[in-house]
Amino acid sequence: MQQKEISIKDYHYDLPFNRIAKYPLPERDLSKLLVYNDTSIEQTQYQNIAEYLPQGSLLFFNNTKVIPARFFFKTSTEKDIEIFCLEPLSNAANVYDSMIQQSSVKWKCLVGGAVKWKEQFVYLETEDLKVKAQIIERHQGTFNLEFTWEPAQKTFSEVLQIAGKIPIPPYLRRAAEAIDFERYQTIYADKEGSVAAPTAGLHFTDKVFEKLKEKNIIPAYITLHVGAGTFIPVKSITMAEHEMHSEYIDVSLDIINYIYQNIENTITAVGTTSLRTLESLYWIGEKIANNPNIQPKDLLVDQWQPYASSNIKLGSKESIKYIIDLLNQYQLKSLYAKTSIIIVPGYKFKIVNALVTNFHQPESTLILLIAAFIGENWRKVYQHALNNDFRFLSYGDGSLLFRE
Repeated sequence: MQQKEISIKDYHYDLPFNRIAKYPLPERDLSKLLVYNDTSIEQTQYQNIAEYLPQGSLLFFNNTKVIPARFFFKTSTEKDIEIFCLEPLSNAANVYDSMIQQSSVKWKCLVGGAVKWKEQFVYLETEDLKVKAQIIERHQGTFNLEFTWEPAQKTFSEVLQIAGKIPIPPYLRRAAEAIDFERYQTIYADKEGSVAAPTAGLHFTDKVFEKLKEKNIIPAYITLHVGAGTFIPVKSITMAEHEMHSEYIDVSLDIINYIYQNIENTITAVGTTSLRTLESLYWIGEKIANNPNIQPKDLLVDQWQPYASSNIKLGSKESIKYIIDLLNQYQLKSLYAKTSIIIVPGYKFKIVNALVTNFHQPESTLILLIAAFIGENWRKVYQHALNNDFRFLSYGDGSLLFRE
């Protein structure tokens, strides 16, 4: 499989630290927008994005909500322990179940200062909340922790809101500030569960949505809960050794029907997370077609599934129909699944025609996704952005890319 032999060093570009946006602009939709279409490049602002999208096209947003996933605990001797919640320890793919739990909950976490954690519990206390954490299991690089708290009737979501901190990206090299609680969140964020924002959506405002509505472009919402793995650099020489992180997706049956009925239209994903969710739907449909007796709980898109030979080759619409039929069979209103899909050059796109996205770190899986989407011209796009004072990464400017 030639995709496994891709060298990440071939996807390097020089990104000076001063080009990384440390803070958002005062107005979300005044961020610059680079529009790439048929090898040509235009420059505008997000407030004008509706002018560049086809009338009546489909526009998909990731409505995940960033949770304050970073905790600062103390040992009984007042030593600092930093805990970063990654994902709930549950067989269910529905993060919501974990967020509404009371009294206690178990999560997979990163722990800073773990060598100082000598006792059973570490502690966090505010005026109206007491939280204890203990290690259930240690893994290489991560820990399974159990949190318990008083008052026990509070949900874990409330515990996070009271005691947690917003986990802004590490490359900003600063602590979270008050502005991040509002601006490191899309205005349509709804379903709690992400530890990083779907940043392409940070630029959208009510004014932009009104302009989209005038062109009969109605937003549709899907969910992928962004994991901390989005910040993990590719350390292997080739992609064969890189283990792609898995993330939870949640797509309603109504939206899957909407995709099925409109799949011939231009489908635009706002953000790489939306794109990964939409493309994963095709591969879930393929998995159902190849495994007629598969259970909903077993729907997982493996990292290299899109590049392996399949027993059954499906059209995009046909694949989506398999998901609809399975959900109806089990009387389910939503698809809950996990995806580890990795999109690299050579990937054949099945659903998405256009992508709204920020500018990503060099030598990252997201750069590979961009290269897969628009080919070698990704270098032309990024060089234009560097030459024209675009701001990079999470709080930076962005682009609208039409697929080759």
